[in-house]
Order: sequence, then C-alpha cells, then structure tokens
Amino acid sequence: VQLQASGGGVVQAGDSLRLSCADSGRSFSSHAMGWFRQAPGKEREFVAAVSWTGGDTYYADSVKGRFTISRDNAKSTVWLQMNSLKAEDTAVYYCAASDWSGLSLVKTQGSRSFDYWGQGTQVTVSS
Repeated sequence: VQLQASGGGVVQAGDSLRLSCADSGRSFSSHAMGWFRQAPGKEREFVAAVSWTGGDTYYADSVKGRFTISRDNAKSTVWLQMNSLKAEDTAVYYCAASDWSGLSLVKTQGSRSFDYWGQGTQVTVSS
C-alpha cells in the first residue's frame, strides 16, 4: 500500500474542496480507508472512513452532513468531498488504509486500526 493524498488548498469559509488519495499498491480494494486530520497544536483526529466495498461509511460528528467519503476500487482512489467548510476544518489531512476491510474496528479503535498512512495535504479555510 502506497498512499498519495492531494487536493488541499486555501479556500474561504463556506466553500467546498475535494481531497483525493490514490493507492499505487495492488490491494486497495481489500482495505477499509479513512481520512484523519491534524490541526496545529492539536492531536490527530478521525474524520471519516469507508469500508472496502464503499457500502459502509462512518463520520466524526464534527463533519457529519458536510463531508462525504467515497471510493472507486477500479481507480484505487478514495475521496473526501468537503462542503460548507469552516475555519475549524483547517488542518493537515491524511488518508490511511486499514488491514481490516470493514469498519467495526475503526469505530472502536480509531487511528489504531489503520496500518498505512499517506503524506498529508494542507487544507486552510479562511473566515
């Protein structure tokens, strides 16, 4: 698994942004995928996750209703569509892959259930 995140940038509050994470490995479709973020001076926090089929998703309360995670196994890519962005969404966003295919472990163990991490992409939301 080799993850490459992209799509970050500087936007205004209320704008939208879509992050992408591509896997250059050969086993993308067997992994649950997730997005995390880390703001300056804060710990990394969970944002969203999607099961290996894309049929199950899970979100942090802070982004529920505004962010959507999706994946295309044929393209080995997972996306994070972020709408109605707020200043507090400013952070470095990381994608991650779990050796688990479902989300049961993600819901109980968060980042500890993810085994592979990409480099981050900066999202800055100005108010």
